[in-house]
Amino acid sequence: MNQEKSIKLFEEKTIRTHWDEDAEKWYFSVVDVVSVLTDSIDPAAYWRKLKQRLIAEGNETVTNCHGLKMRAADGKMRLTDIADHQQLLRLIQSIPSKKAEPFKLWLARVGSERIDETADPELAIDRALETYLRKGYSRNWINQRLKTIEVRKELTDEWEEHGISSKQDFAILTDEITRAWSGKTTRQYKAFKGLKKESLRDNMSNVELVLNMLAEVATTDITRQEDPATMPEHKQVARRGGSVAKAARLQYETQTGKAAVTPLNARILKALPDQDGEKDA
Repeated sequence: MNQEKSIKLFEEKTIRTHWDEDAEKWYFSVVDVVSVLTDSIDPAAYWRKLKQRLIAEGNETVTNCHGLKMRAADGKMRLTDIADHQQLLRLIQSIPSKKAEPFKLWLARVGSERIDETADPELAIDRALETYLRKGYSRNWINQRLKTIEVRKELTDEWEEHGISSKQDFAILTDEITRAWSGKTTRQYKAFKGLKKESLRDNMSNVELVLNMLAEVATTDITRQEDPATMPEHKQVARRGGSVAKAARLQYETQTGKAAVTPLNARILKALPDQDGEKDA
């Protein structure tokens, strides 16, 4: 794990956190979360008892939680149980507390929404639109972003039809595409924009979104044409698809004198006026 640490404040209490750069995940001290949600005078003892009960019930989330040395109140580095977002939300469901109830209600609502979206996928698009609007993105940018979702889905469907199904392989091929057109892997691109867990595409400008879409559309079309059967063949196709967008990027930069790939992220981009006089993102 990367040794970067940070402290989160919650109602004047601290929750120790750790960013795992390799996994691109935040981890949280379980004892600190228990302390916030229960007001227990001995949160460590509370967690030990809860953990024993959950293990007896066969709860796999507890089994998968692992320890990490974090700075304790006395300033010393001590081993403490940590959990990622998914593990933490599952543990919260097992804590009988008024403070935990809002999280439980939220989880129930999200679960209900996902079931509704399975029956009517258009609801997911409507919800995404509402979410981006609440975050302050312009409609112009949102239209581009929603189009990228459609293009991405078409590409992943094509990959699956050609034998690619794991998320890891998707990530590898996406890196090939991204590096081919932008000169950076996905992780390098996110670091360039100062991002961690945030979505890279949610922090792209209109130009970056268009170029990324072009790369993925080209990859989809070449995949259909070439019918790759192995991972090395898919990588080669991904690089060819990305090179189409690279050519467009270089032409754009030559004609405009502006860099297409920028360190600007959503927070900065939303403060800049776009060509329509709205705020861009």
